Amino acid sequence: MDSYKYEYTDTFSGDANYSWVKRGSVNVPELTHYGFDGSHGYSKANKSQMREVMRLVKRDLGLTGTKGERLEYGDGTIEFRPCGLCTVLFIDPNEEGGLE
Repeated sequence: MDSYKYEYTDTFSGDANYSWVKRGSVNVPELTHYGFDGSHGYSKANKSQMREVMRLVKRDLGLTGTKGERLEYGDGTIEFRPCGLCTVLFIDPNEEGGLE
């Protein structure tokens, strides 16, 4: 299982403000569960896994069905800004592996 930790907080002038914050983590199956067998590129399996991560985190935070802007960074970090909510969500791979 791959583990991801998340932080959800408010924004001020577009920057994360941290006057309140909700933290947590979710576990998702490894890439092999999403069709990665090692013989081909893993981009399709990785997209499926990231979609599942977003689904689980949004469910935990009560944001299911909320649309927004999603940015991905090279280190595995995802930034999600829900439309019209003045909040930001950061999702990072959990290096420890497993729930905290």
